[in-house]
Amino acid sequence: MSFSTISALSPLDGRYASKLGPLRPLMSEQGYMHRRVQVEVAWFIALSDAGFSEFKPLSPGARTYLLGLVKNFTEADGNAIKEIEKTTNHDVKAVEYWIKSKFEARPELEKASEFVHFACTSEDINNTSHALQLRSARDVVLLPALDKLLLKLRDMARVYAEVPMLSRTHGQTASPTTVGKEIANVVVRLQTACDRIAAVKIMGKMNGAVGNYNAHLSAWPDFDWEAFSKKVIETPEPLGLGLTFQPYSIQIEPHDYMAELFDAIARANTILVDWSRDVWGYVSLGYFKQRLREGEVGSSTMPHKVNPIDFENAEGNLGLANALLRHMSEKLPISRWQRDLTDSTVLRNMGVAIGYAVLAYQSLATGLGKLEINEAALAADLDASWEVLAEPIQTVMRRYGLPQPYEQLKKFTRGEAMTRELMQGFIMKLDIPEAEKQRLLAMTPGNYTGKAAELAKRI
Repeated sequence: MSFSTISALSPLDGRYASKLGPLRPLMSEQGYMHRRVQVEVAWFIALSDAGFSEFKPLSPGARTYLLGLVKNFTEADGNAIKEIEKTTNHDVKAVEYWIKSKFEARPELEKASEFVHFACTSEDINNTSHALQLRSARDVVLLPALDKLLLKLRDMARVYAEVPMLSRTHGQTASPTTVGKEIANVVVRLQTACDRIAAVKIMGKMNGAVGNYNAHLSAWPDFDWEAFSKKVIETPEPLGLGLTFQPYSIQIEPHDYMAELFDAIARANTILVDWSRDVWGYVSLGYFKQRLREGEVGSSTMPHKVNPIDFENAEGNLGLANALLRHMSEKLPISRWQRDLTDSTVLRNMGVAIGYAVLAYQSLATGLGKLEINEAALAADLDASWEVLAEPIQTVMRRYGLPQPYEQLKKFTRGEAMTRELMQGFIMKLDIPEAEKQRLLAMTPGNYTGKAAELAKRI
């Protein structure tokens, strides 16, 4: 079978392939190879500047050529490395041999070719490559997608700041709020989660087979390899990697920062699952209508239906993302003794986890863009729920020392259909100052919203 999107095993590369174009060059195997070439080149150039008599500083032309291998890395280059891997059966060694093959007919580089991958274990290259992939995926794709959601939600919070809405605690009618305030709650939570994602330090190590610079010191015992490694890792791109130095490790970088990052992403996703379910419910209640798209079908048999599919898709994909993210955050920091290989295949699924998350963010953005407020439905719901004013009435009664205010309202309202007339009749009999009585009489479920509007506008 020839490969096409319809024959893809994963929907990320099949049905949804067109939606994940920006992520694919970063988190695919080609993206992984690209970063490996970047790390090898950065290490090689840095070695030439280390002051070793055996490896003189590279000429400007050689440096430009090497950096060009990184900058201009193509799919054809990735396929060439895969061809080499068929012989080596080792992907990192294939990258080393590919780089050396690019030195042919360049005497300066050919002479120094054995300094490619010098004193490195495969994990020196892999962990830093994964770090570069994750940083790009986070900064270039994931956080911008979340920022787009935040901007939309912030705008909705302000636009709907004064639109009253009946609350439902435990599924029952409760003190009114506003649509904008409920959206503002999500904005604050999501912004905090995004800040945590952005704050995670992306780390890398280049310290040899078991983390002790054994091979490095066997070649130059008096050289400060730890300081050298730190410089390569922390120097900004393109001559360095621009990561945070990890000074202690076994053969692999401990992956604790990955667990922290994946947990932070999962926390943002959980907030959005909560929001997706709430919007789904609000659509069901009629609080929101969905703008129709020409030709779109909601049901194969029921022509009237306009389903909240964007929020359902988001919830499903957020669940898939979190299942993978949480497995990775629990598994990756665990390695038997100085190294086992169970992390390798798991790490290859980082792009899958992030892909499902980004896909969900896109679905949410689409769904939010189709929503229209239904103020008539909101107002009707409020007008049918005068019982919610039992709270302010009994609270004012408490202020003025009336006996058993809570119990009086409990007896009056429970199990009864409350109306404006009933509630106002109860207020008229209260022994409280006339000004307070008039204030309660002016209160309706639609205007009993506290500071909701102010809080929403302030977001």
